Amino acid sequence: GKCIFPFYYRNGKFYDCVKFKAKHKWCSLNGTYQGYWKYCSEEGECLASAYLKVVILVVTRDFAKCVFPFWYRRMIYWECTEDGDAFGKQWCSLTQNYNKDKVWKYCD
Repeated sequence: GKCIFPFYYRNGKFYDCVKFKAKHKWCSLNGTYQGYWKYCSEEGECLASAYLKVVILVVTRDFAKCVFPFWYRRMIYWECTEDGDAFGKQWCSLTQNYNKDKVWKYCD
């Protein structure tokens, strides 16, 4: 999906990407925020991601880089891993602490 501008979030109306309790700017995929969003790049182009209720699934393009090493569960990873992925695909964290931030992408 594409970013929708303006969008309503809480008590505000926004005409650009916002940064509320997030490491990166994001935008809504609905005119009135309903839990579906995308990260925005520095240039304002949204990165592919979707928020589905409690689970965050982030699928990104080349804008976001893997961070190594990263901490996942009780292990430190120095490369992409299949651990924890239901489909057996390799993924990596976009921050050093996946346990805290829960931001990731599939590896190429």
